[in-house]
Amino acid sequence: MTRDPADLPTADYLDGAREMTAANRLYLAHLLAEEAAQRTTDPATAAGIRASFPAPTTTREESA
Repeated sequence: MTRDPADLPTADYLDGAREMTAANRLYLAHLLAEEAAQRTTDPATAAGIRASFPAPTTTREESA
């Protein structure tokens, strides 16, 4: 069954962000957390969410 993403609660986005962090998919975690922050009405809570899931750097470092 497909659900409309607009119907998902903020907690589902945060759960997804935590799962993506655990899977080392940091950019996707950041995007999910940003969506959760945008759905939050309290600015302090939104800031806390954004601080917990910062945007990963887009530069790559090659290992030797």
